[in-house]
Amino acid sequence: MAEPPFRGVFCAAATPFDADLKPDADRLIAHCRFLLDEGCHGIALLGSTGEANSLSLDERMALLERVVEAGIPPDRLLPGTGVSAYPETVALTRHALSLGVTRVVMLPPFYYKGIPDQGMIDSYARIVEEVADPRLGVIFYHIPPIAQIPIPFPVIEALLGRYPGSFVGIKDSGGQLDNMLGLVERFPGLAVLPGADPLMLPLLQKGGAGCITATSNLLARDLRTVFDFYDDPGRTLDVEAAQARIVGLRTISNTYAQLPTIKALIARRTGDDGWLRVRPPFVSLSDEERASLDALVAAAG
Repeated sequence: MAEPPFRGVFCAAATPFDADLKPDADRLIAHCRFLLDEGCHGIALLGSTGEANSLSLDERMALLERVVEAGIPPDRLLPGTGVSAYPETVALTRHALSLGVTRVVMLPPFYYKGIPDQGMIDSYARIVEEVADPRLGVIFYHIPPIAQIPIPFPVIEALLGRYPGSFVGIKDSGGQLDNMLGLVERFPGLAVLPGADPLMLPLLQKGGAGCITATSNLLARDLRTVFDFYDDPGRTLDVEAAQARIVGLRTISNTYAQLPTIKALIARRTGDDGWLRVRPPFVSLSDEERASLDALVAAAG
């Protein structure tokens, strides 16, 4: 059976903003270093948790440049480059490759609903052909709860057949373990990574490749424990304890709107209220909501 081309715990990193709601590169760089020190194999910048669809192309490019210039290794970055207009996806992807970043997470063309499989195939094909770089490794981003369109198996099969080596993984944020297990079974050479932290363990046990998740902003060490020792009988208790903490904090993070909640929990960890800032249309948690969140975290130990 073919092995996934890469594996690991990857953080869907939040994006900090300054007082003018401009991306705060210095805070982001410090956060990236923290995440790598905590055990993340890499960082998925500029995705849903990173509020990428609220950033301009120039802002996205500038942030990625600053992170790479600060010494974060490009081969440990998985930036999001997928937007609705494929020429902009091409521009973001070429820019990432110019910095030495070779793996990118790519949304489908998500604005129009009910598009035929062929339309999605044509969109991804156009991007790969216009980028025209053999280094490119695309990670599909399947997130139907937000995008409102799935990435069907026939689309994946067609693209893998047409462009061998260009599509290397899929982040499945649909929340359906059966879909992820089906991906592992049907596409053994594709890295299948859940977007929900608690699902990493059962998926690893069936051939999954790790995760790309929001709660790893806070629990990277526990996720790394599960990843490293899920099949080690001598570490079963450690894995069970880590998994319990992962499930507990993921549950807490869903108490309010997840992205502002993740940022509130980062602010709580760092003591830096600058992390509370979000861009519209998101709204920061109220003082009462933050107090409730603090109580939940304290009760969870």
